[in-house]
Amino acid sequence: MKSLLSLQENHKTIGAGPERQPIASAQGLGSAHFTRISAHYRMFNNCIISVLGHVAVRTISCLIIFFLTLSAVYSPLFAQSLSRDAKVSLITVSPGEELYSSFGHNALWVSDPMQGIDKVYNYGTFDFRTEGFYIKFMRGTLPYQLSVSPMYYTMYGAQAENRSVTEQVLNLSQNQKQKLYDYLENNYLPQNRQYAYKFFYDNCATRLRDALKAACGDSLVFSRNTIEKEGMLKSFRWWMNKYLGEKPWAKFGMNLAIGLPSDRKALVQEEMYLPDNLKLHMELATIGGQKAVLEHKGLFTKTQKETNTNAWEMLYSPITIFALLGILILLFTNLQQKKAKVNFLFDKIFFGLIGFAGWILLLLWIATDHGVTAWNVNLLWVFPFHLPLIFFLKHPVGKKFVTISLISAILAVVFSVLDNFLVGDSAIPSGASVFIISLIARLNFLRKRV
Repeated sequence: MKSLLSLQENHKTIGAGPERQPIASAQGLGSAHFTRISAHYRMFNNCIISVLGHVAVRTISCLIIFFLTLSAVYSPLFAQSLSRDAKVSLITVSPGEELYSSFGHNALWVSDPMQGIDKVYNYGTFDFRTEGFYIKFMRGTLPYQLSVSPMYYTMYGAQAENRSVTEQVLNLSQNQKQKLYDYLENNYLPQNRQYAYKFFYDNCATRLRDALKAACGDSLVFSRNTIEKEGMLKSFRWWMNKYLGEKPWAKFGMNLAIGLPSDRKALVQEEMYLPDNLKLHMELATIGGQKAVLEHKGLFTKTQKETNTNAWEMLYSPITIFALLGILILLFTNLQQKKAKVNFLFDKIFFGLIGFAGWILLLLWIATDHGVTAWNVNLLWVFPFHLPLIFFLKHPVGKKFVTISLISAILAVVFSVLDNFLVGDSAIPSGASVFIISLIARLNFLRKRV
């Protein structure tokens, strides 16, 4: 017993003093060392996991933000696959009362209730906030762009302007619908949506024609016949005038501004620069040997208004105004012929205005990118050089100037007659005929007096 107590005391003594080291077995020393190593490893492992976890979370977050941003900006790259219920329709809006809406409008409507898609693709929009808007508009360099909106927006605008809306459901295969949808979505990318608008050649109707051809390929076949009953090709000018019949001043001004390119016969597919013509050609077209249009629907019919042409409107027409002006010039010239003295003040004002108009037409030819204002034969009678040379009527060069102007005006009449005979539609506005005759009479009078 005593010995046991002694051993216990000795054991306590050994571990108690500050200068004494505890005694442990070889097994006890290894366990302690392993415990310390394990603790450090767990600490190191937790740090590594923490750092890697932080990096992984930040990386994944950045990737998520990147793909969300990419998806928002370049959503067409991730375009949805259309379901079997998807429908593609050609929408045609009838001409309106305003000049910009005189020729009607086309759009493509992609509708897929299963995918929540309701998009109307419209190539006929532009931004009024474009820098130098009016200058670019006059020069023909204003960029038009593709816009996308839901169908109710198109319907609201058409009803507000009292314009009929028709829908042609197109007979496209599932693959053709998807190709067309992808084509339109790709066109809607910010870098693709703008284009250089050309009235006869590249507009809201021709863009849709080309989109359908891109999606359908050779399976889309248009009729080889013109939609006119006579079966003869018509010029671009002829088609334009057909839609400007109720806007005489717009008709006069546009015919005055455009040149010989507009007198070329429009080929069958070129007739589709007008929205109604595209609609009619789609009715005659086939896709894969089947009718291109599955169904024709009237979505909205405009309210018909009474069009009573009153005497004031007839008096205000270009034909009446220019005819009266021509008659007054003839009477004034006849009055001056009876007098020995001639006052050139009238001629300076008269030919100055004509010369100013001539410079505008010349600039439309050489300083714009419209394409259809070149080679304008109206410059033969709306002679630009009237403006500087009117101040030299009493100068020796005055007689030469008057002679050149007279020959030019006579050539305008000759060209107008030949144009009507050969083309069937004169490049010189019909309302200017009497005016040009009076202009020739006045120039002939001046030639004898200067």
